[in-house]
Amino acid sequence: MYKLFQILKTLSIRERYIAAAAGGVFILSAILLGISFFYQKTVASPVEGGSYVEGIIGQPVSINPIIAGDNDTDRDLIALLFASLFDLAEKYETDPQQKVWTVTLKPDLKWSDGEPLTSDDIIFTISVVQDPDVRSPFFATWQGVLAERLSEREVRLTLKNPYAFFLDNIKNFRIAPSHIFDDIPPQNFRLSEYNFRPVGSGPYKVVNFEKRSDGFIEKYILTSNKYYALQKPFINNFPVKLFANKTDAINAFNAREIDGIGGLDQPDLENLKIKQQVFKIDRPRYYAIFFNQSTSVPLKEKEVRTALSQSVDKGKIVDTVLKGLGVAVNGPVPPTMSGYDPSIYGDNEFSLDKASTTLAKAGWVIGDDGIRTKNTPRGKIKLSLDIIVPEVPFLVDTVNVIKDDWLKIGVALNPIVLKPSEVINSAIKPRNYQMIIFGNTLNNNPDIFSFWHSSQRFDPGLNLALFNDKTSDGLLESLRQTLDETARLQDLSKLQKIINDQKSAIFLYSPQYLYVTSKNLNGFVAKMIAVPANRFEAVNGWYLKTARIFK
Repeated sequence: MYKLFQILKTLSIRERYIAAAAGGVFILSAILLGISFFYQKTVASPVEGGSYVEGIIGQPVSINPIIAGDNDTDRDLIALLFASLFDLAEKYETDPQQKVWTVTLKPDLKWSDGEPLTSDDIIFTISVVQDPDVRSPFFATWQGVLAERLSEREVRLTLKNPYAFFLDNIKNFRIAPSHIFDDIPPQNFRLSEYNFRPVGSGPYKVVNFEKRSDGFIEKYILTSNKYYALQKPFINNFPVKLFANKTDAINAFNAREIDGIGGLDQPDLENLKIKQQVFKIDRPRYYAIFFNQSTSVPLKEKEVRTALSQSVDKGKIVDTVLKGLGVAVNGPVPPTMSGYDPSIYGDNEFSLDKASTTLAKAGWVIGDDGIRTKNTPRGKIKLSLDIIVPEVPFLVDTVNVIKDDWLKIGVALNPIVLKPSEVINSAIKPRNYQMIIFGNTLNNNPDIFSFWHSSQRFDPGLNLALFNDKTSDGLLESLRQTLDETARLQDLSKLQKIINDQKSAIFLYSPQYLYVTSKNLNGFVAKMIAVPANRFEAVNGWYLKTARIFK
């Protein structure tokens, strides 16, 4: 170093500047080369840390996987706090007929309070769900399943009949802690304080919750559960803020008080003022207009039902009402699902001219008021139809579009808008409607038995079209029991053709689910979800922070 300084002293000022510049370039090049080498040999990987605040519209009623029903707030929190039987399983085995299933739990499982989680909890949960006094929404799903304890980690599930989609039941079935609920009478389950301060087995656990003086729960404070059976979440803290309405939730997002909010519509996106990510997620759900032919003389005629179907412009509705956030649907299997057969629906094109011709050939004549009439043995009848519409903006808008088009072919449509609870109690349960616009949600499989089998025509069944066809019944039963996928798809295709031919409903569309998050969230995968809570299916893989590690 001394000799270097001696050499520098012999240089002129200009030469010293040149030497300094050369040295600087050398050092900078070395640094840049080192940085380049580092980035070539390393990769950004997620690491633990951070807090993500989810915004949910609504209030919990029962954060209990045994009794939680259609309340999306309950479902969301259950997805974060309780693991499914599939997640808890180390392995599962079944016999060739898929009637006997043996599930082996992972070793050393624990609840979020540190108590052991064993096969006793599985047996307990199934037995309680099967108790009619509990009124579990999973009662029908688990009827006829015999659950037996083989060991602390093993349980055997025996079905009366093979069920091709039983693995989906295992994936969707969340377990409740027997050490918490075993001493509570079934009729008191809904009164337990543990429904609001649950002990679970999911990726997160409840630390506390905040409640206003009027009883409104404002926030659940969640932290990662160290006993979770799968990979521990990268995001350590996952608070959930609850809102009374969508406007308050959007305002909180704009104020950066929350990082994520689901269930928004296209117009809501225009009210978001900060940068965000918008995930558009397909769902195995469709909306349709279901005909109750027993309450309307015109609807008994297939020609009328055909003409009504021909005069619904699904493309226009998807574009104008859903703002493009959805797909048109032609039958009981949405086009986003496996098993959909597009070759069946060639006659479903929109055409007001064809619809008018169909009605005219069937004897329906346009009157002076523009509405068609027909002479029958009972006298002259008018083609005027009532439709029950849930008080949901996009459904009301949909019916208004259809009303305008039907008027062009001489059909008067009279919307009766009711609150969703009234729709259930006053229309669906007693089947008191001529037509109703409503949605059917499938699981992630094409089991449509509940919606189209004749045994489901009346409450509590979900066959809103009161569809009754022996051939279809046989196919629906076969779908559930046939283990060969090729044969099952063939049956499903035949079933779609029969339902399409009989025109018992007008299938409309399948809206997408919108999930909005802050820009810094990574790891979210937008795949098809059956219910909104399924967006948390891989929440343990979400992350906010990264660090570079060598490849």
